[in-house]
Amino acid sequence: MWVVTVIAVSILLVAPSLAGVKDLGSHFSFHDQSPTPKTDPRSLGQSGALDMEKIPLEFHKENTVTNDLTLEGFEDEDYIDFDKILAEGGDDYSEGDEIDEIATAAPDIDIFAESSDPKTRRARILRLFHGRSRLQRINLMNAHFGFNLYRSLRNDVNQTDNILLAPVGISIAMGMMSLGAGPRTHDQLYRVLRFADFVNASHHYDNATVHKLFRKLTHRLFRRNFGYTLRSVNDLYVKKEVMVKPGFRADTKAYYFAEPQSVDFKDKTFLDKANQRISKLTKGLIREPLKSVDPNMVLMLLNYLYFKGTWEQKFPKEMTHYRNFRVNDKTNVRVPMMQNKGNYMAAADHELQCDILQLPYAGNISMLITLPRKISGMRNLEQEISPTVVNKWLSNMNNRTREVVFPRFQLEQSYDLIDNLKKMGLTDLFEKTGDFTDMTSEKISINWLKHQGTITVNEEGTEAAALTQVGFMPLSSQIRFVIDRPFLFLIYEHRTDCLIFIGRVVNPSKS
Repeated sequence: MWVVTVIAVSILLVAPSLAGVKDLGSHFSFHDQSPTPKTDPRSLGQSGALDMEKIPLEFHKENTVTNDLTLEGFEDEDYIDFDKILAEGGDDYSEGDEIDEIATAAPDIDIFAESSDPKTRRARILRLFHGRSRLQRINLMNAHFGFNLYRSLRNDVNQTDNILLAPVGISIAMGMMSLGAGPRTHDQLYRVLRFADFVNASHHYDNATVHKLFRKLTHRLFRRNFGYTLRSVNDLYVKKEVMVKPGFRADTKAYYFAEPQSVDFKDKTFLDKANQRISKLTKGLIREPLKSVDPNMVLMLLNYLYFKGTWEQKFPKEMTHYRNFRVNDKTNVRVPMMQNKGNYMAAADHELQCDILQLPYAGNISMLITLPRKISGMRNLEQEISPTVVNKWLSNMNNRTREVVFPRFQLEQSYDLIDNLKKMGLTDLFEKTGDFTDMTSEKISINWLKHQGTITVNEEGTEAAALTQVGFMPLSSQIRFVIDRPFLFLIYEHRTDCLIFIGRVVNPSKS
């Protein structure tokens, strides 16, 4: 029985997005041919550690705002200028922006009732979909999956552990895998990833619509200059002796820009070259994610996701000071707390007993900070958070002058998600019953699914490798927002309603 390794490495630092790569030599030459920079600010820290204080401001400016240049490794025809397309007319990518008329749920259905009821679940989805584009709708389903995966992972770690996930990166990787799945495995993937709920919402949609929208999402999020840097890349390596079906090869290239590369996993140089490529794409943040490679491996799928943004209102460095952060009722840690005063959007959710602050980045992307009023309230907040709840927050925010006190932190987390996905109902991928007949005639299964992420939040910003009336919520009148206890954070791109990252900070002093 063959073995498939899937690695979803989510990085919150710069990683250029590559299109279909022609051959393995040119694939790795992306790293080999790159000039070595004369000065690498990341080398200024001791023992290779990143010292944010020693990185000059010019470096932040240069590496935070996306320059209007074709990135190294891009082909000109792969970088889509949507403004130019729209000006010329005949936008062949407009499908994702369409707002289809869908039948909304009957008014007598309580959309806040038990979600396991099929009618209620469909009612919630249709209400959320109303007035939204196709691209926003698929991202709502990605968020549903992301919150469910977060809850599964939360149950496996300690209450004092920090958490970091990049749901859209995992959805993209799984969407690619579904191209090679046979009927039963495909249905299971679509159900757990919530793609089935999307397809069933309108008779205009089918399975291919999902892949078309992921292609559109790649162009919209990862190949545009919006004032922040967000890049994604998929690499697909296949054992030389295994024949990949032409249809799967063509579809992965067309929808996910990941043309399969034929490799010898027994060749020791493969591991070195793959790690060098990953290090290059992530600007050194992920140096050796692949410690070893099973020589009997058949297929390896890697997904990288990298974000870097600057706050619209940067935190003055001279205002940063050390302050106590309450990890729990018995433990405090001293951490650098940033401070700023300005106009910020905020809301109060009295039902979930939490306050929500929106910290915008340049370019219609923001971090939502959700702060339980009691440390003991984190568990309930994690259990109840959903796209419906987030929409309620966003639609009930008010803007006023506030003083914000927010910890500086850096997280690096790595997970093997197979057990979590199995608990969510995705079992065929990892068992002998898995059907990948649309990918290859060989019998294969997945034995490793790695998800790795890094995020740095400081005064400059962040580095990281619609239902408008869903019930009443009083507006927040809070004028001081002091984040000195465990909190959740979400990073959303608002044009597409894409949940890019979700995380929990319990102890900012732990990386």
